[in-house]
Amino acid sequence: MTNTALKKGFLWGNSVSSMQTEGAFDEGGKGPSVYDIRTAGKNRSDWKVATDDYHRYPESFDLMQDLGMNCYRFQISWSRVQPDGEGAFNEEGIQFYNDFIDALIARGIEPMICLYHFDMPLNLAKKYQGFMSREVVDDFVRYGEKMVDLFGNRVKYWLTFNEQNLYSMPGSTTYAGALDTEETLENILTITHHVMLAHARVAKYLHEKTDDQIGGMLAYTELYPATSKPKDNFYTEQINQFYNYNLLDAFNGKGYVPAFLNVVAQNHFDFIQPGDLTIVQDQHSDFLPFSYYRSTTLSADKIKDLSDLLLHSGEFYQDNPNLKTTEWNWQIDPLGFRNIIGKMWNRYRKPIFPIENGIGVIEEWDGKNEIQDDYRIAYHRDHLQAMKDAIEIDGVDVVGYLGWGLIDILSSQGDMRKRYGVVYVNRTNEDLRDLKRTPKKSYHWLKNVIKTNGAEL
Repeated sequence: MTNTALKKGFLWGNSVSSMQTEGAFDEGGKGPSVYDIRTAGKNRSDWKVATDDYHRYPESFDLMQDLGMNCYRFQISWSRVQPDGEGAFNEEGIQFYNDFIDALIARGIEPMICLYHFDMPLNLAKKYQGFMSREVVDDFVRYGEKMVDLFGNRVKYWLTFNEQNLYSMPGSTTYAGALDTEETLENILTITHHVMLAHARVAKYLHEKTDDQIGGMLAYTELYPATSKPKDNFYTEQINQFYNYNLLDAFNGKGYVPAFLNVVAQNHFDFIQPGDLTIVQDQHSDFLPFSYYRSTTLSADKIKDLSDLLLHSGEFYQDNPNLKTTEWNWQIDPLGFRNIIGKMWNRYRKPIFPIENGIGVIEEWDGKNEIQDDYRIAYHRDHLQAMKDAIEIDGVDVVGYLGWGLIDILSSQGDMRKRYGVVYVNRTNEDLRDLKRTPKKSYHWLKNVIKTNGAEL
């Protein structure tokens, strides 16, 4: 391992979403989102309290400051600042985020805003089927422009959509708030396009009105062919075209990849309207943000054609026998992390920013002794070293490194058992307990990593 420090001004921090942290689902004038109607179940909490950061964020921020973090990526809850997603804005919700941002800045922590993390205002989901509708594209742009107007003078880094390529995959309708929409190929591609239009328009507005930076974000899973069969390699590259490069090319002013446009034309889909492709191409990202947790492999043996792949891609993934696997069956692959960083840099030459990375583990605290999470230290150490290798050996410009939920939060499925944090939050799915924040062993390790700016891993 190298013991060199990273560049001055490197950003160290933490990423979260609003519904996984804030709670206060019916306080402060907030309107309902699609998450607020989800109920608790086996190994799943509801979203009413989360980790109560609506009331406790100063406590979380103090821990982040003590760790030495200088960046925090959080999400504005659309329905907290605009309860129905299309009508009047809620001044109490806006004031909450004003205070929230000021509290970060007062602690020397750079705020990064994400505008949407799957929590469609319930009104827009019921009335328009979320991003299936161009009306909701317009609604989102009005909301996004308002947030830029309000916070652009204090927030330098922006994201529109969390993991935007998820709108190109199975599950797209759920992420888009299209609650009663059949997940056909046409509908998935329609959502892909509508979300891109929304991103492009907000990105253009931000660049016109501010000197801030914005990036289109991917959920990037490194994907290998399961075997040396040419067909495995071919369909692995098709996944890359439709799930990764289609959006990355658009984020970087190239427009959609030809294969995407060909599928639209050959199937006579009509969701692309005159002028849309100009909007898609007339944008740029200032940095390339992405999440990375794992890699997997693809076997093409049962793939019928491209449509089958795009509609059912998850059915063709296979575990890699050469990698260790978490209890959630996510395979640990630091070298895949380095490879993605290098591929994005070599293709686009834009600063790379990994803004989610971490390991989810079932942990229980005995109320007294510090949790000895050496596995988490090993995970982050190996991924940070892979990132440093990308910088020092491969010549990549990397902006920073944000872990996912480094203070325990609900998982994306509402499961409090899946913990990513270096700080333990004392609650379970069934019992809120006292929600006390308690550092784990990894907290002290990470504090030293940040103090040495990555020199000591």
